[in-house]
Amino acid sequence: MTPFITPQWAVPTTARAAFTLRSGGASQPPWATLNLGAHVGDDPTAVAQNRLRVATALALPSEPQWLAQVHGTDVVEFDSGLSREAPTQRPTADAAMTRERGVVLAIQVADCLPVLLVDDAATVVAAAHAGWRGLAAGVLERTVERMALPGGQLQAWLGPCIGPAHFEVGAEVVEAFAAAGDPPQAFVPLADGKWRGDLLHIARHRLAALGVGRVTGGSWCTVADPIRFFSHRRDRQTGRMAALLWLP
Repeated sequence: MTPFITPQWAVPTTARAAFTLRSGGASQPPWATLNLGAHVGDDPTAVAQNRLRVATALALPSEPQWLAQVHGTDVVEFDSGLSREAPTQRPTADAAMTRERGVVLAIQVADCLPVLLVDDAATVVAAAHAGWRGLAAGVLERTVERMALPGGQLQAWLGPCIGPAHFEVGAEVVEAFAAAGDPPQAFVPLADGKWRGDLLHIARHRLAALGVGRVTGGSWCTVADPIRFFSHRRDRQTGRMAALLWLP
């Protein structure tokens, strides 16, 4: 059986979600084995087989809506009249939302932070790709804005990402977050002029500022666990995992 992490929400919800791990697929090294990324140089046949295995194991109601992620803040909405056929072209965006049942949102990661959001009544769901560039530029703010509900009615789940012990960055990253008003506690200076950053700390801070106080997850480091997770920072050429979210 293909392994997954099943997100746990702060309040029970009928929304379905899963985060794929790297084992249980058909891809060969360096993408071994459950690579879901069609843009990383892997054999397209293996990627298609991996996606089919995930869809079958999770009994997905439709083909996931894969995005062309560019570390930006654009949010695409999948709603009325959406075809259940596999999309012919991936929208360029780093977040997606829907109010339509049976639409599967998908965010691909291999160190960046996936953030899943749902309202308490399970009427709208959203998924965001929060790498440091998108996080600094406001992808979470744009996503919550598009959901058009008060933050107090939303809850979030933070998926596996590069942890603070491994996220070494330069001064330009620290300056980008400082300019946006993020807490300086998210960065620890190192002796060589570099810094260690905490994406999870910043994401929780930004969600709290939006009124989203109920946040779960955020306890996994992709770099530190090569058995379960792909990591671009650790391996450079590697596969992609996916955070999937839908209303059944």
